[in-house]
Amino acid sequence: MPFAYERTVRFQDTDAAGVVYFANVLGMCHEAYEASLVASGINLKSFFSNSAVAIPIVHASVDFFRPMFCGDKLLIQLTPQQLDKHRFEIAYQIVTVSSPEQELAKARTRHVCIDPTSRSKIQMPEAIVKWLGVE
Repeated sequence: MPFAYERTVRFQDTDAAGVVYFANVLGMCHEAYEASLVASGINLKSFFSNSAVAIPIVHASVDFFRPMFCGDKLLIQLTPQQLDKHRFEIAYQIVTVSSPEQELAKARTRHVCIDPTSRSKIQMPEAIVKWLGVE
């Protein structure tokens, strides 16, 4: 399920040089991920406190193309993709609302579904399969 999330860069997102601190980009992507879950009908409180399943991020990467500054209005477009019955990946494209054709950064996160007690892989819950758009 492709999803678009708008966000304004805040002063707290920036470093001493006035540009977005690299690690904060992943935080922004996670905000977009959470917003997409809510948009698909998933209750975040029960999703993140579910004792039967955990979905940790096992890989993350970001490529930067242009700086982002306080006050910039961003559009974070995310596209999740199922990799197998245990894992999915989310591709993020970050652009400014005013110039969507000009890519500022792109990111990727890989998630795996596990049993929180045994830490062994388990099948994705039905809500995540639905969110992924897999029939």
